[in-house]
Amino acid sequence: SAVSRAMKSAKEAKIPVISYDRLILNSPVSYYLTFDNVKVGEAQAQYIVDRLPKDRTARIVRIYGAPTDNNAKMFKQGQDNVLEPLIKAGKIEVVFEDWALDWKPDVAKKIMNAALTKAGTNIDAVIASNDGTAGGAIQALREEGLAGKILVTGQDADLAACQRIQGGTQATTVYKPLKNLATRAAEVAVAVVKGEKIETTAQLDNGAMQVPSIFEKIIPVDKDNLQSTVVADGFHSAESLK
Repeated sequence: SAVSRAMKSAKEAKIPVISYDRLILNSPVSYYLTFDNVKVGEAQAQYIVDRLPKDRTARIVRIYGAPTDNNAKMFKQGQDNVLEPLIKAGKIEVVFEDWALDWKPDVAKKIMNAALTKAGTNIDAVIASNDGTAGGAIQALREEGLAGKILVTGQDADLAACQRIQGGTQATTVYKPLKNLATRAAEVAVAVVKGEKIETTAQLDNGAMQVPSIFEKIIPVDKDNLQSTVVADGFHSAESLK
């Protein structure tokens, strides 16, 4: 939202603008390129749902991202798509949930501490919206001797998160091949300059218009496919995960 004045100036000067990864809000935007953030949230929730106990109501904690980040809201939307039918059916209970200001791990740790204080240690999973908040949650769990005993999600395939997955304290992350997105953005920029037609995959409402959007694929990662995805792509080396 903060760049809306600059966007208005760009439109007046007939300069096309490509919004990269974060959607510029309430402004004219030519194209938006990102990973499918709703699918990221769906992947996080589905991973947990597939591994929750089926013989009783599962108890989960939800740690969302920064409330000021539109992406964080999209991650939550994706999680809701998977979780809400199960919550309504009584198969899942959300025992605690909160937003992590500025995505800070120390805020996520406080949220997890509060969850443990309120709900006790009988928790099956923590859906943390990125790897930083996952790290904060796991720190709180570690202090209670619960690290590795409760499923924790994440996103971004941060090195620390991949190390935690290898070590067994974090269950999963979502790998977003940044090279693919950056390359596609450059290709779109060149095509815009040349006046070529650009194929898009969706339209997203940014408050001012329906923005033509392009989504790159996301890859859920756990210990089983860590080597064949993150390591095979050269995103992290096998040695760095030890």
